Amino acid sequence: MLTLHNHSFYTLLKGCNSPQKIVDHSKMQNENYAALTDTNGMYGVIQFAKYAEQNNIKPIIGAEIDDPADNNLKAIFIAKNNAGYSKLCALITARKLKDDFKLADVFKENLSDFFIISSSLELLNYLNQSGLNKEQTFAELIITKKSKQATRKLYDFARGNKIKIIASRPTYFASKEDFMLHKILSAIKHRSTITSISEDQLVDEEYHFQTKEEFENEWKKIPEALKSIDFIVRNSNVNFDFGKLKFPVFNNLTDEEARILLLEKCYTGLKNRYKKVTEKILTRMHYELDVINGLGFSNYFLIVWDLVQEAKRRNMMLIGRGSAANSLIAYCLEFTQVDPIKYDLYFERFLNKGRKSPPDVDLDFSWRERDEIVKYVFDKYGYDKVAMISTHVTFRARSAFREVAKVFGIPDSEISKYSKFIPWTSAANLPVISEKFPEAKSIKFDSEPWISVINYAKQLSSFPRHLSIHPSGLVISPEPINKYVALEFAKNKGLGLIITQPDMYSIEDMGLVKIDLLSQRSLGVLRDTIMMIKE
Repeated sequence: MLTLHNHSFYTLLKGCNSPQKIVDHSKMQNENYAALTDTNGMYGVIQFAKYAEQNNIKPIIGAEIDDPADNNLKAIFIAKNNAGYSKLCALITARKLKDDFKLADVFKENLSDFFIISSSLELLNYLNQSGLNKEQTFAELIITKKSKQATRKLYDFARGNKIKIIASRPTYFASKEDFMLHKILSAIKHRSTITSISEDQLVDEEYHFQTKEEFENEWKKIPEALKSIDFIVRNSNVNFDFGKLKFPVFNNLTDEEARILLLEKCYTGLKNRYKKVTEKILTRMHYELDVINGLGFSNYFLIVWDLVQEAKRRNMMLIGRGSAANSLIAYCLEFTQVDPIKYDLYFERFLNKGRKSPPDVDLDFSWRERDEIVKYVFDKYGYDKVAMISTHVTFRARSAFREVAKVFGIPDSEISKYSKFIPWTSAANLPVISEKFPEAKSIKFDSEPWISVINYAKQLSSFPRHLSIHPSGLVISPEPINKYVALEFAKNKGLGLIITQPDMYSIEDMGLVKIDLLSQRSLGVLRDTIMMIKE
């Protein structure tokens, strides 16, 4: 029996996107596996794969893509290999960014790196007439009380046209008891209440996660549908190679050329920073360079150096912050303004030979100038290789309480009486906030509907609520980003900002390089003050 970490149900009942679907599951040759196929999204795929591998579960990676003009026209794309994963990221990106996206056009491309599964009779008929590859295409059969009639039609069509069939189980919540939670979250999404939400805004009540035994028993009369699952599992192998860094290259330099250029810039910076370069300073510089070059970070330092130089050329105010101040190299390259020799700061707090993740240099810019330097990064490295990083905003105590209370039909005036006293804490603390937080000691949830509100709000703890933009992080990739992750527009599409679907933690897991360019109002105030003094 396979079990999944809760976070692998990443978009489970998610308010801002369609719920995910775990297609099928069972056990084959003593191997546990599960398939994750979000609808038009790959938000949780990297976390899912990471948790799966940690728990000896083979991750089957896919996504369900629908047609914007007809949500019933849809297909699941399962990646056979790494090339299929990259193409899937590109497909999802196209689905999110292109106004003229049509699912039918996708099938005109080379899809040999995918298995294609669909429950859409219209789509399968189109593919059959277009000459589909019957080795990689499957009719998706789903057995529930509501789906039996449609499944029978699909089964007869597949039989008549010699299309392979596959057993499937759309999964939108972990257990039967979670259907009410799905109902609450759907009501939040549609700004409705649990009493007025319509049936077509809810999924089938049977779409909970099944045990291996339940699933196989359901399909024992159609064993070939189970064999199709085994066939896909045997032939789907995506290797994420977590931890392998994917560094962008500065000005197309080779690794050796990057090391030489970094050394030159460090010597120049050393002469600018110190009136007398002592043996101690030289030894420290070469030690730091040995660590940086040994870890393969030369290009990263050159990229940050170039940003700093460009900002200086534009007369921008900037300052580096954080542990980078412990580095003599960062001081020589003018990332920071603190002399680590003078203050006896340890470089190892910033970088050491045992570190696997990229260095983290945070650069602060005036809030009025930060967007200008971000544009420079896009222009220099390419709009296909740079993107803002998303943040996955989750339900916290106050937001969970307010949203659940609303769908229970409680007036805003009544909700506000309590919510203003709820501290900024995890929703998991809601049942005990009066005991743990003095500011909430007057709150007593000892009668209905508040008991139910608190119970369901607690269950929303850390659930994804919506996507936002990381306040400072952007990613620079050596190749088009949608080879590694899917992209979409930020919430306000009119701004044209493109963000990664995965968050910064998944970006780091993929080995992509994050650079933090922060917006500081205080630097803007300093700039204004200096200008006023000059005037």
